Amino acid sequence: DPAWVPAPVISEPWSVEKVLATIYPAPPEEGTSSPLPFFHVLERLKTNKREGWRRFGIDRGESISDHMYRMSMMTLLCPPTLASKLDLAKCMKMCLIHDMAESIVGDITPVDGVPKSEKNRRETATMDYIANNLLGNVYGGLAGKDIRAIWQEYEDSATIDSHFVHDLDKMELLCQMVEYEKRANHCLDLSEFVYVAKRLVLTETQEWAQDILKERVAFWNQKATTGEKGA
Repeated sequence: DPAWVPAPVISEPWSVEKVLATIYPAPPEEGTSSPLPFFHVLERLKTNKREGWRRFGIDRGESISDHMYRMSMMTLLCPPTLASKLDLAKCMKMCLIHDMAESIVGDITPVDGVPKSEKNRRETATMDYIANNLLGNVYGGLAGKDIRAIWQEYEDSATIDSHFVHDLDKMELLCQMVEYEKRANHCLDLSEFVYVAKRLVLTETQEWAQDILKERVAFWNQKATTGEKGA
């Protein structure tokens, strides 16, 4: 099946080069003036899954690019009281860029036991590879520098734009949590992820989070009214 791309097993210490060596039939060409090698790397965001759901038996769940796409669409519905304080065009870019390193690194979750410093090292090395090796000679390297800078702004989380995108990252997860639970018709309890709602920092996005949690409570109360235990 050409659509199935298995996650590579990489020996320690992890490196971008070791991952590239597993790409079939060959790693993307570096140093070219064409953006095509970069486009091909982006495909891995379509095939790499968001790993947090797999522990609950959701093996064909959302991809990393699925997650980032809905986040980017959420920027279009930013409440006016918040939108006036933001650079929404940059926020949309940030949504589409923030997990780009996972095209090479994969989706590392808290239960994987990878220290935060090591996760950051891997992702930083990947973004440097993308900006320099893949995009350094594409149109003067300007796009690569822009992508790298926006990713760093997200990682530093020191601006209101980055705070908004971090909130969207969590909000998108909460939506997906409720959608999987509903689709499983009360047979799947994903309450482990509810805590994420408390980590949103902006008033407007906090209101969204409260709305999705109310929707979730109403869903589980439907089961409780039948005499079964809800989540």
